[in-house]
Amino acid sequence: MRKTTLLSTLAIGATLAFATLSANAQDKGFYAGAGVGQSFVDEGRYDDHDTAFSAFGGYQFNKYFALEGGYVDFGEIEADVAGPSFEGDSTYISAVGTLPLNDRFAVYAKAGIHRWNLDTSLPALTGTADDNNTDPTYGVGAQYKFNDRFSMRTGYDRFEVGDLDVDLVQVQGIYRF
Repeated sequence: MRKTTLLSTLAIGATLAFATLSANAQDKGFYAGAGVGQSFVDEGRYDDHDTAFSAFGGYQFNKYFALEGGYVDFGEIEADVAGPSFEGDSTYISAVGTLPLNDRFAVYAKAGIHRWNLDTSLPALTGTADDNNTDPTYGVGAQYKFNDRFSMRTGYDRFEVGDLDVDLVQVQGIYRF
């Protein structure tokens, strides 16, 4: 009898927990955004930064998970000593995990892959003579929701470009459809 009561209590508790999560996970739908910030490189003969821009869009499946794709322009990075400068950009797709801290504020982490493109081949730093390739990208940040449609977020992202790491710090605006 105790075993049946315990199992019934656990089943009811699990059902109520799932119902509560489902009711609270109503933040779903498409979103789009744009951002501006700084890109940083500190590898080998490169120790420079420039203004970076991004545009992105995604689908929020619930308030905890989204898939996002976008474009980033890293700007121009110049060498400290003799060597070529380069301009780079990337298109990416990432899984975004969000942890709401209250109704308006959340923190997030994301990870994915990106296809980078450099206007100058840097075989000593990228590990390839090609000026484009696919590598991992990941990042963390915080988001503030002003209302149901508009949010702002700030984040730190790393884009691996061969053996070169391009770091990006941005402020981004998001519009939800």
